[in-house]
Amino acid sequence: MPANVPLTAPQKALHKMGLARDIDLALHLPLRYEDETRITKLRDARDGETVQIEGVVTDSHIAFRPRRQLVVTIDDGSDTCALRFFTFYPSHQKAMAVGNRIVARGEIKGGFLGRQMVHPGFRAAGGELPQALTPVYSTVASLPQTYLRKAVQSGVARADLADTIPPQLSPQLGLQTGWSLREALQFLHHPTPDTSLAALEDRSHPAWQRLKAEELLAQQLSQLQSKRERDALRAPALATNAGGLHEQLLAALPFQLTAAQRRVGEEIARDLAREVPMHRLLQGDVGSGKTVVAALAAAIAIDSGWQCALMAPTEILAEQHFRKLIGWLEPLLSPKGLTVAWLTGGQRKKEREPMLAAVAGGQAALVVGTHAVIQEQVQFQRLALAIIDEQHRFGVAQRLALREKMSDEGREPHLLMMSATPIPRTLAMSYYADLDVSTIDELPPGRTPIVTKVVADSRREEVIERIRSQLAQGRQVYWVCPLIEESEALDLTNATATHEELSAALPGVMVGLLHSRMPPAEKKAVMALFSGGQMGVLVSTTVIEVGVDVPNASLMVIEHAERFGLSQLHQLRGRVGRGAAASACVLLYSAGDNGRLGETARARLKAMAETADGFEIARRDLDIRGPGEFLGARQSGAPLLRFADLATDTHLLQAARELAPLMLDRFPENARRHVDRWLGGKSDYLKA
Repeated sequence: MPANVPLTAPQKALHKMGLARDIDLALHLPLRYEDETRITKLRDARDGETVQIEGVVTDSHIAFRPRRQLVVTIDDGSDTCALRFFTFYPSHQKAMAVGNRIVARGEIKGGFLGRQMVHPGFRAAGGELPQALTPVYSTVASLPQTYLRKAVQSGVARADLADTIPPQLSPQLGLQTGWSLREALQFLHHPTPDTSLAALEDRSHPAWQRLKAEELLAQQLSQLQSKRERDALRAPALATNAGGLHEQLLAALPFQLTAAQRRVGEEIARDLAREVPMHRLLQGDVGSGKTVVAALAAAIAIDSGWQCALMAPTEILAEQHFRKLIGWLEPLLSPKGLTVAWLTGGQRKKEREPMLAAVAGGQAALVVGTHAVIQEQVQFQRLALAIIDEQHRFGVAQRLALREKMSDEGREPHLLMMSATPIPRTLAMSYYADLDVSTIDELPPGRTPIVTKVVADSRREEVIERIRSQLAQGRQVYWVCPLIEESEALDLTNATATHEELSAALPGVMVGLLHSRMPPAEKKAVMALFSGGQMGVLVSTTVIEVGVDVPNASLMVIEHAERFGLSQLHQLRGRVGRGAAASACVLLYSAGDNGRLGETARARLKAMAETADGFEIARRDLDIRGPGEFLGARQSGAPLLRFADLATDTHLLQAARELAPLMLDRFPENARRHVDRWLGGKSDYLKA
């Protein structure tokens, strides 16, 4: 379409839905189908069944009880049926005037006043019935189904759907023969009436299998391509020097590393010593000791004469890292004239400027901060390693910006991403296929197991009594209130009300309040009082989700636990059990108006009560939510799987993994066309 021709409302809606190319329209598959291929006689229709009937209008009037409605009676020769419309226009009355013959489709309901349909679809009778099921697509208000159906049909007709998978490789995808991509798409947009609706709905039909296998192959090709492209880039080789900073740090630590920490530390050191950019994910359960592994990696970079940046999603977490790293590294860096710099968005100018100068001049060997680390005015002298903590909390664009900032002398940075949310195997095989994964699979000695209790809000007084007994033993307590994204004011009211309630219930105890809208200095002061032991109870929104380390805290109460995600609950629980005292986590839930918990919330709370194993939690989380939320910000702008399901399509994923290198090596042009068809320009996001 010429650039100067304005778009119509439906065309704008198509673009807004991402349906810009013919292939996008062809891949916009129906949500469900309606069977308009047959007419059912009223005498044969069963109550509760959705049917299509045809008859003559014998009566049409507007009734006013219980509310204004259009009631149309039709007779098909075997019985009569009332059609009720609570929203209607004069055009409806005209189309269904007495004597007109019409076709109506809807759910048949029996009752005292005879059979009826409420708000059925209708049209004038006549013409041939469709030969295939009628597709119903997901759409938006300004895009009627009739327009969308025509647009999709045109898209399928115009799109280049020639098979990109060479015939000699097709059998390796393990698919039934006889379904090309074009045939599969044409069929799924207009299935024949004899097709099993169950096979369409659960996506087990061979046409669906074809699409899912192609989608998974595109994803695997894109990931493999990005891994190979990165392997062709150069990065600074960072050697571990005998007697250097790495060894000095190991000797200075006040604890012994676990076997798992030593193993992953060696994996990272091997990567850093190569001239290929490291792209490694360090995963480990809450409290498994990822920060010290990151510090040892930073020591290798600094000892080789380069800089390292550590970026965390929240100021509290960044500061936690900063304090630990200062304690471990600064005594070793000071004699060399090097420092650790601190950068956050809330810094004052006079605090920030010397930090920026130290980063640009290279004196700041390690830079710790929030997303402020990637702001334009931050210029590194020689940055060789970036460590991103809780990587799923960062947007893809932020990670790409960090990589661009670090490129130096035509070289790429090494990238270490850390996550306390372990990644299930199927996710590692698909969305993280371009990453090397290191796993810390044991906790440091001295961590106490945490007892988890699921308690109804009606027993709140008992929970407060439990707090009193913990405080009497000299322990400290967290009380976490949920963040309600739609309303910051509501979050605040919730947290403030709880703070007042606990302050009144616990006279003589210092009860603190921490939430996202507090100025940074105030947050810092509250955390200092809690960390120092003067504050007995900390009421907080989820700003304490990660990184807060107070070994004396032995009880975590999570209010409205049913509103939290599973990995978030697990993260919060990990704030206790960090010392020698027996620790507990109370999941305080509030049932809905009907007195019952939703199915998903019940599954989450059950999983929390049954296991403290982060890997098992992650597996169940994937089952409950699917990969979308699990991936966090990695998916912003990136193509989540639209058709394949990691829970049920592991065999197709495995086949696609094995086929991708063969196709990339032997048929590179086919591979390029295949990725372009499925991912368009989005494949860059998978490289972040």
